Amino acid sequence: MELVNENAAGIPASASRPAEDSDAALVERVKNGDMAAFDALTLKYRERLFGVVYNMLGNREDAMDIVQDAFIKAFSSIGSFRGSCAFYTWLYRIAVNMGITFLKRSRMRRFFSFENSNEEMASAEVVEKLSVNCGGRRAAMLSEIREKLNEALQSLSIKHRTVVILYEIEGLSHQEIAEITGTTPATVRTRLHYAKQQLQSLLKDYIN
Repeated sequence: MELVNENAAGIPASASRPAEDSDAALVERVKNGDMAAFDALTLKYRERLFGVVYNMLGNREDAMDIVQDAFIKAFSSIGSFRGSCAFYTWLYRIAVNMGITFLKRSRMRRFFSFENSNEEMASAEVVEKLSVNCGGRRAAMLSEIREKLNEALQSLSIKHRTVVILYEIEGLSHQEIAEITGTTPATVRTRLHYAKQQLQSLLKDYIN
């Protein structure tokens, strides 16, 4: 599930996607020197990768720089990719780690923005729970809820914000998130549980 669309991200929509080739086949072609295969992987994942990093940083230009650097690093390191995990989790791990490093270095708490969210985004568990009783005022309430949710998410640590992004926004599984963050599914579940508790506490006036 993408939070930021291609227009908001400043990235043009692709005319076609390399659905006919599996990631494994494309990776093998890249290892054999096929630059077009890496272009296909970039085209396939750049928008979703941008969404993840943008939601971590809350800054469009910084996110685009990090995504570009992540693809450069992925290309230079692809020889070390052995296929023990899915290619996209390996790629996400590179980008997420770069995003975390950036946040730590900047020592700033960035703003997690829902400004480009749509009705599909509103199905995320926290937002849906908050808006379930809005009735006819649902649109207005969702706008206010998102603003308050932004403020609440801003207070989360980087590691807790990251798992919320990957689980609630990207829709990845606990196992996939564990591979990306270098933890275990149990750790992911614990972080999600803690993050949701914190969000519910901070947003209790809207939940009750």
